[in-house]
Amino acid sequence: MHDIKIIIAGGGTGGHIFPAIAIANAIKKFAPATQILFVGARGKMEMEKVPQAGYEIRGLDIAGFNRSSLIKNIGLPFKLIKSFFQVSGIIKNFKPTAVIGVGGYSSFPVLRFAQSKGIPTFIHESNSFAGKSNIMLGKKARKVFTATGGMDKFFPLEKIIVTGNPVRQAIVNGKLNRADALQKFGLSAGKTTVLSMGGSLGAKTINEAIDRNLEQFEQHDLQLIWQTGKPYKERGLERAKGHSNVFVNDFITNMEDAYAAADLVISRSGAMAIAELCVVKKPVLFVPYPFAAEDHQTENAKTLVNKHAAKMITDADALQLLVPAILELAKKETEQNELIGNIGKLAVTNADEVIASAILKEINEVLSR
Repeated sequence: MHDIKIIIAGGGTGGHIFPAIAIANAIKKFAPATQILFVGARGKMEMEKVPQAGYEIRGLDIAGFNRSSLIKNIGLPFKLIKSFFQVSGIIKNFKPTAVIGVGGYSSFPVLRFAQSKGIPTFIHESNSFAGKSNIMLGKKARKVFTATGGMDKFFPLEKIIVTGNPVRQAIVNGKLNRADALQKFGLSAGKTTVLSMGGSLGAKTINEAIDRNLEQFEQHDLQLIWQTGKPYKERGLERAKGHSNVFVNDFITNMEDAYAAADLVISRSGAMAIAELCVVKKPVLFVPYPFAAEDHQTENAKTLVNKHAAKMITDADALQLLVPAILELAKKETEQNELIGNIGKLAVTNADEVIASAILKEINEVLSR
């Protein structure tokens, strides 16, 4: 084993950050002497979460394309140029053996620059519909790790390794029983519990649908763990006052506890949420985020719905239909069991190790030449 230095680039949401950390941990497990440096976007959650996981990170002054407000994209070309200069300095100083891209704003300039210098690059594409940046980068990447099969319409077939998505070990190995988990949220062990989560940044439509129909949970003898995201936290806390059946927080650090407590789940259909829900085997009602690149969240959700492994409601229908749909599913134990059985068949628990070992093998082949 040679001295290896790896840059892992990407972030923006938990769906990119937590798999990246899982891959880093697996690399360190197989090759403890490996030096790993993360590169993310300044002001994004990776700048907090990566150091908490014990890794060093450098921040770029970069932002993604804003689909909802075109005027906000005026400064984007300048930020992109500036980020390339920043990337140049980071790579010259760190001298990586290889670079891994996990998606997010910072992934593109880092991998693009690395490829221009002949540094081996690897991509992890977590969604069932690849983003434009990854498609472009995939042409020169050594390997592309994908969550699902059928991705040769986006990447060269000979470069694809289907691995699934890396899931945090705390979730894979979660052993907390339901009663103890519910106690952590101040809820009763005797009632059906719904977990509502909108991803690490929250989901406005899901929050508004729950807000509008909060009393119905109590009327139907249901409990609610409501992860609001920061923008809706104050409103959620205010709304839940006097409701002993509702737990509210903007971000749940120990998601394994929330999954252990939940009987049913409402969720966006980001790739990592799906990967985790397959592992924990929960009946889920997806509300895809409609403004995700290439509407990939809808594609992600449909993959499961078509296998009767999940149910789905569109974002446009959520205000009217979301809460009635989850109340209805809560009554149907047979359907819940069918969903649990089917979603469990899709679980992958060792994607991080498969990706790490493949990357280390490729790197050692390059270094041995």
